[in-house]
Amino acid sequence: MNAHDAIKITGARQNNLNNVSVDVPKNKITVFTGVSGSGKSSLVFGTIAAESQRQLNDTFPSFIRHRLPHYGHPEMDEIENLSVAIIIDQKRIGGNARSTVGTASDIYTLLRLLFSRVGKPFVGYSNIFSFNHPLGMCPTCDGLGVASAIDIDNLIDLNLSLNEGAIRYSSFAPGSWRWKRYAYSGLFDVDKKIADYSKDERELFLFADNLVPAAPLPGWPKSAKFEGVITRFTRSYLKQETKDAKGDEFQQVVTSQICPSCHGMRLNAKILSCRIEGKNISECAMMPVKELKLFVEKLDHPEVRPLLDALLERLDAMCAVGLGYLDLNRTTPSLSGGESQRLKMVRHLGSSLTGITYIIDEPSTGLHPADIVRLNTLIRKLRDKGNTILMVEHDPDMIAIAEHVIDLGPGAGNQGGNIVFQGDLSALKQSNTLTGRYFSSRAQINKKPKCARGYVSVRNAVLHNLHNLSVEVPLSVMVAVTGVAGSGKSSFVMGALAPQCPNSIVIDQKPIHTSIRSHIASWCGAFDLIRMLFADKNHVAASWFSANAKGACPECNGLGVIQTDLAFMDTVTLSCDACQGQRYNPKALKYRYQGKNIAEVLSMSINDAKGFFLNETQLSPIFSNLIEVGLGYLSLGESLNHLSGGECQRLKLASQLNHDSDMYIFDEPTTGLHPSDVASLLKLFNRLVDRGNSVIIIEHNMELIAQADWIIDIGPYAGQEGGNLLFSGTPESMLACQHSLTAEWLRIHCQLE
Repeated sequence: MNAHDAIKITGARQNNLNNVSVDVPKNKITVFTGVSGSGKSSLVFGTIAAESQRQLNDTFPSFIRHRLPHYGHPEMDEIENLSVAIIIDQKRIGGNARSTVGTASDIYTLLRLLFSRVGKPFVGYSNIFSFNHPLGMCPTCDGLGVASAIDIDNLIDLNLSLNEGAIRYSSFAPGSWRWKRYAYSGLFDVDKKIADYSKDERELFLFADNLVPAAPLPGWPKSAKFEGVITRFTRSYLKQETKDAKGDEFQQVVTSQICPSCHGMRLNAKILSCRIEGKNISECAMMPVKELKLFVEKLDHPEVRPLLDALLERLDAMCAVGLGYLDLNRTTPSLSGGESQRLKMVRHLGSSLTGITYIIDEPSTGLHPADIVRLNTLIRKLRDKGNTILMVEHDPDMIAIAEHVIDLGPGAGNQGGNIVFQGDLSALKQSNTLTGRYFSSRAQINKKPKCARGYVSVRNAVLHNLHNLSVEVPLSVMVAVTGVAGSGKSSFVMGALAPQCPNSIVIDQKPIHTSIRSHIASWCGAFDLIRMLFADKNHVAASWFSANAKGACPECNGLGVIQTDLAFMDTVTLSCDACQGQRYNPKALKYRYQGKNIAEVLSMSINDAKGFFLNETQLSPIFSNLIEVGLGYLSLGESLNHLSGGECQRLKLASQLNHDSDMYIFDEPTTGLHPSDVASLLKLFNRLVDRGNSVIIIEHNMELIAQADWIIDIGPYAGQEGGNLLFSGTPESMLACQHSLTAEWLRIHCQLE
């Protein structure tokens, strides 16, 4: 290998890395494997990506540099031959209602260009086809496709007077300056119930606009005009995106509905009159991408052939990453993390840049093996353009395309941080690492499934894309619900099954909503007990051991970091120099329990903490539950906003293990798990079943599916081509099913093609 053909890392010590030195080949696909907490992310993200970003930022002028995120030097001796790194992570794209799949992928931009060139009649150039352009947007909904309507019955209490708070909104409360615009207008009796107003008074109170009061009371602003409550509310809240317009109070008095003028198409009548083959641009944007692709393929306009080719290439890429069921009008905030990640990948495929290092974080998340095959094609295309691909991944079907594998371990936390293997996939299978042993084996079919003790009947479910789906769901067994991404699995489980089982515990992948100060110990209830142990031992108040009270570092107020809000950019976060990120002041750190201060205890792994607090009967079950769900490698003080979706899910499971329920519902619990961790999770699920529980799992992992007691497969494809029951039965009987993609991949993983 030529000296410049590899990223050369020497002596990496970031987090738990043990002086790692490694060469990562350039212009190839390298996959980093290992158990959760083995050091993969520390090497790939904490070292390679962080140093690339830091050095790139240093090339900008100081004015710009001070406004970019600050990256410290990763702990290492040296790194050579580094190229610019682009991280394709699973953070949701976010944005607002004006950010759509079409705008984020640039497909809508190409569509606008197409309609401006060949659409009939000609209505203007491409920019006018934008629902964000004043001349293109629908005037009723301002291009949002939905119109907000005020629920007058919820906003106004007819049985109260103005003095009694008839306007049920905090900014219109009695005494507020907005309330004074009604009370001091001289137009109403402030002690008269709204229900007793005459028809004219009520019309005035609600809908008046730009009116000059004839005899206002003292306190009425000079030259002010009077507006009715609905008129004022519409102008102040509905026409502006304010923080108030996101809160619960707002949601109670404002309902959203499809815009009555454009019927959700976002554009005005003039723009919608322009058509290609009978369809306007909004009708195209509302089609699933898969259908839009078929429509574009049939277009015959030689004068815009390059444009059509570019559009088809982008639509093909969307289908290839398993997003063919989405429509271009879908707003980006509504996408899952996995969907967001794949959409970012489509965007990068259209880039002309080469020589880039693309770092992709578990791209298999949320994907069926059939979807992964298509995704692999796209990743190879990214490499073939002259780029380096680094992937952190656990899925065997993703790892299959690796030209180089770097396996870290052997364990997690302080048991990891070493490179235990590097080479190609065939050599990995021959190695004796945890990862190697897994890839040299095959999925085992459950030939002795447990018997059901009753059933829940789901009848004619039609939520979202479900097509009158009916199925008997067995109880007191482990049920895997399978199908490609977008086939209707979640609609079936969360929308049709869960409502029939009100006592069920649903453990999904939604983030845990907490503050920046929350960590694992506080969230699981262990921290209060630990602080009391410190307090009793040292004969001081427990507040000395809280980073939110007496124990807080005065410089960072107990956060461990200093945050600078740059308003229009991402907040810059730097470790606090005063406490070195420990969050506590020197006095708090002087107090000890069994030789350790509070910061040292919080830096312990959960595995170590169980041994350290072995005799504490209240703490032991908390730590046991966390270890049982495979989180023993995390530290007690690990901030919750550092956890992956899979880790958050398992943290929620740990808190629910001792609860009184007879059904657990999981949404892809193997996300982010190494195969050895999947085996541990499988044992946990079987223990739950042995205790008499029903375990329902939405899943793509073939090893787990093969070990289920029962499989319900939904499909055959995504979107409107899904939503049908393809199979319901035992894993062994599914092997004979010939019309299911899941059955096909089950045979492949069990070597039964």
